[in-house]
Amino acid sequence: MLFRRAGLAPLIFGFFLAAWGGGIGDALAQAPPAPAPAPGTQPALTIMVVDVQSLLQNSKSAKMVRQQIEQKRAEYAKEISHQEETLRQERDSLQRQQSSLSADALNQKGREFQQKVNDLDRSVQGKRQALERSNAEALEKIQEVMLKIITDIAKDRKANMVFQRSELVLFDQNFDVTDEVLQKLDEQLPTLTVNFVAPVVPGAAAAQPAAAAADQTPPPKKKK
Repeated sequence: MLFRRAGLAPLIFGFFLAAWGGGIGDALAQAPPAPAPAPGTQPALTIMVVDVQSLLQNSKSAKMVRQQIEQKRAEYAKEISHQEETLRQERDSLQRQQSSLSADALNQKGREFQQKVNDLDRSVQGKRQALERSNAEALEKIQEVMLKIITDIAKDRKANMVFQRSELVLFDQNFDVTDEVLQKLDEQLPTLTVNFVAPVVPGAAAAQPAAAAADQTPPPKKKK
C-alpha cells in the first residue's frame, strides 16, 4: 500500500468533508444522505480523497483565471502609476509656488491637492475590491463544476465519505481521485473568461445621492 501524509486533523461532514474555502464543503455537506442501512447492519465504509488546492492550481480554467486577473492587475497598476506621477508633478509645482502665493491661496491649493490624493486612494481601494470580487466569482464557477464531478465520481464508487487531502495525516494513495477529477474538470471546463466587475469608488455612491437631494431642495418661498 502506498500512503501519503498531508496536513492535520481530518474534519468530516457526514456524507462529505468540508473542502475549499467552505464553498465545496458546505455544498457537499448538504448533499442528500445515503439510504439508511437495514436495522442491525452497518454501511460499508468507502472513502475518496481530493486535493482541491491542486485542482485550483493546475486545472486549465484556474490557470486561465489567474492569467486574466494578473493582466487586469497590471493594467490597473499602470493606470495608478500614471496618476501618482501626475500628483507628484503637481506637488512639486505647488512647492515652487509657496513664495509667490498668499497664505489663503496656498492653503486652498493644498486642500485641493489633498483631495486628489484622497480620491486616488479610494480609487485604488475600489480597483482592489473589484479584482477580488471578479476572482471570487470566477472561482465559484470552477467550484460548481468541480463539485458536480466529485459528486458523480462518489456515486460511481459508492463512496460515503470524501476527504479534503490537506486535512489528512495519513491515507492510502489509492483513495486519491484528484487526477480523475482534474481530467474531467479540464474536459468540461477547458476555458473560463473572467467577468470583470467595474470598480466602485468607496464613498462615491453615498455622496452622489446626498448631492442630488441637495439639488432637489425647493427654494425658499418669498415673503409677501
